[in-house]
Amino acid sequence: MAGPAVDPALYRPRDVVPVRRALVSVSDKTDLLPLAQALQAADVEIVSTGGSAALLREAGIAVSDVSEITGFPESLGGRVKTLHPSVHAGLLADLRLEDHETQLADLGIEPFQLVVVNLYPFVETVASGATGDAVVEQIDIGGPAMVRASAKNFANVAIVVSPSSYPAIIEAVGQGGTSLAQRRDLAARAFAHTAEYDRAVATWFAEQTLAGEDLPQHLTIRAERLSTLRYGENSHQRAAIYTRVGGHGIAQAEQLQGKEMSYNNYVDADAALRAAFDMVKPAVAIIKHANPCGIAIAAPNALDPIASAHLRAHECDPVSAFGGVIAANRTVTLKMAENLRDIFTEVIVAPDFEPEALEVFKLKKNLRVLRLPADWRQEPMDVRLLSGGLLLQDADRFPAEIVSLVDGWELVTGEMPADDAKSNLAFAWKACRAVKSNAIVLAQGSATVGIGMGQVNRVDSCRLAVERAGDRAAGSVAASDAFFPFADGPQVLIDAGIRTIVQPGGSVRDQEVIDAARAAGVTMFFTGERHFFH
Repeated sequence: MAGPAVDPALYRPRDVVPVRRALVSVSDKTDLLPLAQALQAADVEIVSTGGSAALLREAGIAVSDVSEITGFPESLGGRVKTLHPSVHAGLLADLRLEDHETQLADLGIEPFQLVVVNLYPFVETVASGATGDAVVEQIDIGGPAMVRASAKNFANVAIVVSPSSYPAIIEAVGQGGTSLAQRRDLAARAFAHTAEYDRAVATWFAEQTLAGEDLPQHLTIRAERLSTLRYGENSHQRAAIYTRVGGHGIAQAEQLQGKEMSYNNYVDADAALRAAFDMVKPAVAIIKHANPCGIAIAAPNALDPIASAHLRAHECDPVSAFGGVIAANRTVTLKMAENLRDIFTEVIVAPDFEPEALEVFKLKKNLRVLRLPADWRQEPMDVRLLSGGLLLQDADRFPAEIVSLVDGWELVTGEMPADDAKSNLAFAWKACRAVKSNAIVLAQGSATVGIGMGQVNRVDSCRLAVERAGDRAAGSVAASDAFFPFADGPQVLIDAGIRTIVQPGGSVRDQEVIDAARAAGVTMFFTGERHFFH
């Protein structure tokens, strides 16, 4: 429905508007007192609510309660405070119109020229881990209504939603009032503020829907530009990094040293996290072009587990590790830093770093060192943009105790391995998920020894993994992210001396593959679940 029509000729021009009455209702009380003191010094009447009013009174600043203006007490636990005509008429009256001015006078309502409002800390509450009603109570109703009303009426009202705007308001009040250009700019910021707030609320509700059986009908993703990057994947492409509001991943990592992160650095660092943090035990992943060139967990009884994991991951493919990106799922120690002293590395990301390790890294000035946010956790959903839209899916995750799942796999031929061999097999299966399809991982002692990735057929991936492993292929276990459509792929592995293979199964030629393994005396498991990674 369209709003009321008004003859443009009736509008009286207004530029500078003196501030005589201000409405103050803020959740974030940063720098509020200096602003209020400046308003009081300029004889501005201040109307306020709840905690804001209490803070101002404690500081000796004269303030009127909103309930005095409305004649109605704050009620329902603070849910109803400002939703009243005595407030909103004072916000929405367009005093360029003689009719509005007359109506205000007839109603006995005074207009506001300044509104200082910021909203309930909804985003912060969600980020704290709160759930259910604790989150719902932080959905602001009166605040957005006041912000939007004031912003709509920017011809007459200055709306301030951030403490960063206080100094300019203090200056304007001291110089006689706010200008039209200033009020228009504040209105634009205010509408962006409420839009972002509503997107955060909508996103939270969508995520609650994601916890059920159905994916949301509408999906809102809100992100803010963190920085502009030098270029994208290639030098002719523009690029920037954005942080998703409420996010807690690589985009929120703190850079402790090194050159500016590039687009490709971010992509590889995120892939490294995917590989290293799948592992429960101390683990390191080394990534090149979004693919692992080595993943390993610490050797049994290692004196420095994370340093051990790094050395074992590096041994998988030292040539490809040159210029790689490293993720560790534990604090990086001095020993691990010393191991990296003579290895060219682009980025290292970890939950934390020993101070002595950081001292070693200072000698490698170009090395980018990233510390994950304290609340880092793997995302529950994957989102991928495509032309004209996006794809949403549950994130492909493993349970922490995957070794116990080995006993639940279908043993289609051969003998059940011993427990230590099960651990190695489970490691290979986990590592396989971090490798681009078609993926083949060879592992010994819970460290990769050969990886075949990104090939257009599974036989080539088998050949690549065996070639990279060399003599280490003999006696290793092999994991395949999807079924073998023919027996030729497994035969490459068998010929290399591999004695145990795990794969999802599900091919129409499964029996042909099983027969080839049985004839060679090779143990083979079917998991019933694939792990494509495109």
